Amino acid sequence: MIPLRDTQPSYVTPIVTIGLILANVAAFLYEISLDSFSLNHLLADRGIVAARFQTVDLFTSMFLHGGWMHLIGNMWFLWIYGDNVEDILGHGRYIVFYLLCGVAAGMVHILFNAGSKIPTIGASGAIAGVMGAYMAKFPHSKILTVIPFIVFFTTAEIPAVFILAYWFIIQIFSGVGEVGHSSASQGAGVAWFAHVGGFVAGYILIRLMPTHDRYRHRPDLNW
Repeated sequence: MIPLRDTQPSYVTPIVTIGLILANVAAFLYEISLDSFSLNHLLADRGIVAARFQTVDLFTSMFLHGGWMHLIGNMWFLWIYGDNVEDILGHGRYIVFYLLCGVAAGMVHILFNAGSKIPTIGASGAIAGVMGAYMAKFPHSKILTVIPFIVFFTTAEIPAVFILAYWFIIQIFSGVGEVGHSSASQGAGVAWFAHVGGFVAGYILIRLMPTHDRYRHRPDLNW
């Protein structure tokens, strides 16, 4: 299922979300400007390597991507869900929230890949936190979603709580399914548990951080 847009209005210009998207795009354009040796060195030096923990890598890895589809997929999800989370937190708290979710995702990844020397990159852990926050605050919002069938596609508006819970469950089962495989033990592939960690962090943090008054007293947004 591919989300296209949500139905929840936003009351401010999401300048931080836009800034994060531009920063990720700029970082990727820099990546593709490098020769293969320099690019591999950058990813190894600034990605998360569980066997060589460096605090700075938890932050730099959030702005690196492995290809156009990796970048576009992450930025698309950030654009759909990020504006509303930024709206309820405010610009300053939102950037702190985003970075904390990314750090939490990176730490969970390290926990499940102890000893791995393979660098992990991508903004998906932080964006998973944004998705967790969206589910906590906007469960009744509708997500216009493309649903593929065997020979055709259709669209439907699905409650956010269902589509995000479905996404979260897929991450858990996919992560568990990789446990014991040689690729997982080496830290390769998709960082499923980083997604899980980021999502849970976002779901919890959004309930702890203060939000704007216009959202605070709406019972339909505090599921």
